[in-house]
Amino acid sequence: MMEWEIVIGLETHTQLSTASKIFSNSSTRFGAEPNTQANQVDMALPGSLPVMNRGAVERAIQFGLAVGAHIAPRSIFARKNYFYPDLPKNYQISQFEIPVVQGGTIRFFVGNEEKVVNLTRAHLEEDAGKSLHENFTGPHGESSTGIDLNRAGTPLLEIVSEPEMRSAAEAVAYARALHGLVVWLGICDGNMQEGSFRVDANVSVRPKGQKEFGTRTEVKNVNSFRFLERAILYEARRQIEVIEDGGTIVQETRLYDADKDVTRSMRSKEDSHDYRYFPDPDLPPLIISPDWVERVKAGMPELPQQKRARFEADLGLTPYDAAQLTMSRDTAAFFEAVAAGLPSGQAKLAANWILGEVSAALNRQELDIAQCPVKPEALAALINRIIDGTLSNKIARDVFAALWEGEHGGDADAIIEARGLKQINDTGAIAAMIDDVLAANPAIVEEYRAGKQKAFNSLVGQVMKAAKGKANPQQVNDLLKEKLG
Repeated sequence: MMEWEIVIGLETHTQLSTASKIFSNSSTRFGAEPNTQANQVDMALPGSLPVMNRGAVERAIQFGLAVGAHIAPRSIFARKNYFYPDLPKNYQISQFEIPVVQGGTIRFFVGNEEKVVNLTRAHLEEDAGKSLHENFTGPHGESSTGIDLNRAGTPLLEIVSEPEMRSAAEAVAYARALHGLVVWLGICDGNMQEGSFRVDANVSVRPKGQKEFGTRTEVKNVNSFRFLERAILYEARRQIEVIEDGGTIVQETRLYDADKDVTRSMRSKEDSHDYRYFPDPDLPPLIISPDWVERVKAGMPELPQQKRARFEADLGLTPYDAAQLTMSRDTAAFFEAVAAGLPSGQAKLAANWILGEVSAALNRQELDIAQCPVKPEALAALINRIIDGTLSNKIARDVFAALWEGEHGGDADAIIEARGLKQINDTGAIAAMIDDVLAANPAIVEEYRAGKQKAFNSLVGQVMKAAKGKANPQQVNDLLKEKLG
């Protein structure tokens, strides 16, 4: 793969958080019995007409504003014709020539490197129903397919990126940033298991240095970030092997099989002309006035990039730390609550703890930060004990573990007192321990004086052991150097 370049563009179907569907008043609630949330409009019964959901439009406007896109003052809906059992009308109402959101950018980090991916568009459309192929048996024992139309008409905002990503890791980082943004805005609940956020990956390969794109395939409806990375990697390797063996890539739609970690051919990939788009005669053009845009803008929360800039300018965080802390509103709020309980200029310490110990503990137990058992005020109290010299960083991690388990009602000071963990800052007591260690280890002392730095570290370790980890590390270092002087 070192001789090849992967080219990736993502199409993301974001289910909008409206209570009703995009063109009908049927509920969008997840988990209802099949076909109990589909009315005459969703089932395309004769004489039924679609009516635009205002809330869906406002959510599209919010997204456009958040990514710095152009909000089309006039956009139109089209009929996208294709024939599946779970699409009763035999066409999908979507936007083609004039989408509601045009352009925009998504910023994110891959490691420590900041990336920017341009968006082509974001357009409103309705979802199709769902075909269920399991546990359905015909009258003679043959396998059958059931159709559930509860999803038919669910409002989607399809967000299309430019093909600017060059690795699976970059594509996953983009998808995570996009997921974080739509959840931050409240326009989508982001539940990937329920299908609220689904990603289609357009993947092609080309020899490094070649300008022309290769033939792309579309890996459809990937519903986890881990599977997205694995699907892209597999598909890129597959395409390279086909080409190197003298074959050609066929433009097609493929499905990712997570159990076997492979992509499988689903159907030939259509081009736009195959869908025979034409303006929907039942829906007038969507007109969005400047006043409407301003009203939506006034009701939006502080955006991630705005909060990120404030964290950098006012709190002195690095761009990377600020970006990580603004991946979700809950994380940003948790950080701000902790930082508010610390002395001025100590926000970096709060960031280090949240991105370090807190994140690691949450990941181990697969929890979201909103479920963190250590409350912001408790973490701030713990960090304050590091700042005032009561605890060393090492002992503070032990106290954090106790806070996580809920010891002493989550009170850091009570845990410190009960366990006798206060750091030893008494210079005389530390000096006495150093004298004992030097007297007991003359050979290591001579090694240090012979120029072996590791010997000094060994002596520090002996002193900390004698102090049961509670001696002030900086004082130990300073006094030991002085005595060895």
